[in-house]
Amino acid sequence: MKFARTGLNFLTASLMFVVMAVSAGEVHAAPKASLVMDLRNGKVLYARSADRKLHPASLTKMMTLYVTFQALRAGRIKLDQKVRVSRHASRQPASKLYLRSGQRVTIRSLIRATAIKSANDAAMVLAEAVGGSQRKFGRMMTQQAKRLGMNNSVFKNPHGLTQSGHYSTARDMAKLGRHLFHDFPQYYNIFKRRSDHAAGKRIWNTNRLLSTYAGADGIKTGYTRAAGYNLVATAHRGKKRVLAVQFGASSSGDRARRVAKLLDIGFSRAKNNVKRVKPRSVTRQASATKRSTGRVAAAPLPLRKPGTGPATGLAVVSKVLAPNSAQAATSRRLSHSTSAPLQAELPRVRPGSTKVAARVDLAPRARRLKAGPSAPLPKPRPLKLAKGARLSWAAQVGPFPTESDALVRLAEFTLEGLGDGASVNRTAIARGPVAYSIQMPQDSEIDATVFCSGLIDKSTPCRVESLIERGGNER
Repeated sequence: MKFARTGLNFLTASLMFVVMAVSAGEVHAAPKASLVMDLRNGKVLYARSADRKLHPASLTKMMTLYVTFQALRAGRIKLDQKVRVSRHASRQPASKLYLRSGQRVTIRSLIRATAIKSANDAAMVLAEAVGGSQRKFGRMMTQQAKRLGMNNSVFKNPHGLTQSGHYSTARDMAKLGRHLFHDFPQYYNIFKRRSDHAAGKRIWNTNRLLSTYAGADGIKTGYTRAAGYNLVATAHRGKKRVLAVQFGASSSGDRARRVAKLLDIGFSRAKNNVKRVKPRSVTRQASATKRSTGRVAAAPLPLRKPGTGPATGLAVVSKVLAPNSAQAATSRRLSHSTSAPLQAELPRVRPGSTKVAARVDLAPRARRLKAGPSAPLPKPRPLKLAKGARLSWAAQVGPFPTESDALVRLAEFTLEGLGDGASVNRTAIARGPVAYSIQMPQDSEIDATVFCSGLIDKSTPCRVESLIERGGNER
């Protein structure tokens, strides 16, 4: 009997120990905070502990990239510029790209590795390239945060590894995500790439929501023991575009589930017809640049890399549309979705990097077509595709007299949610000056036809192009 009582006491003590351990684990679990915002006008649709100062983890890299994009826009650095990897940067802990001390890497690769793989060493190289040192870049990040209205954020490093005095809030990170979307639409597409190449290595996106939530198209994950699993995510459905922030989830799966629920809340509460209101700093920056340079700020658009889109290895067939074309009479309507902005951060073509199909010279036939609403539709001509080649479609908007004019129009397409994958190309006009046009990839000939018809109705020149591509491996 005494033995049984002793055993019972031991079991009770053991259970109390387990309960205390679980309770202790709950006490020391990362604090949670969340916020949902209508990305179009910045209205907060849901918030919980949104102003609590917490560890942002790799959400910090959003600010690292924002400051880097500013440096690109100001011309202080260039996408194809190579910078040296310091010993300090190479010794940053994982997640990392495993860059070597003394290695030279392009800014383009560092941006990709930071945004997609969340590489700590790549973020540190960017910080040293833009700011000179980690300390100086941290001050730049904090100063920029204040300018964006992020009043509860202080940054000490570019990657978000736990450091005393380095903190942010769910509300501030929502503001930063919205500024990235509106201030740098030409780079925002990077955040939705599921994989890419950086410094000769294949990298994969850490954001599993891109594969599991319909309409998800960015933006950044984060994790440390102190922070838990964090995520800022955007998604679009129809006319609605929503941003959600989650701090302190218990796992990557829990993080994805929580953010999916937050996005569902956002879509249920957001209204269809909402006037788009840009963040305040966007207008100030654009106005200041226009006063100082006489033109609207716009980052240069590098040429496409082989295999990345329909502008590679092209045999082009141009087709001028009439607004009343029978092809335009289709039941499929243009999407009103404010989908992800243009994809402009693309590498330059490397000589000899791909075998390109021979260009088909159709210029004489194209010159016989008269531009404008009254132009007749050309008779379809069958295309013979070489082995391994494939056919894609695009809408060619323009031409525009200057690259600046084309970039401004492309920015307008982006804000309308129509700039995904678009690029600005030089257009050679026979016996005339060089002009510029916007190439808008489309899923099919019908999509391209409908797209151009809508523009021609608004007196904007547009033509449909069929593009013959021969494969090339992206590196």
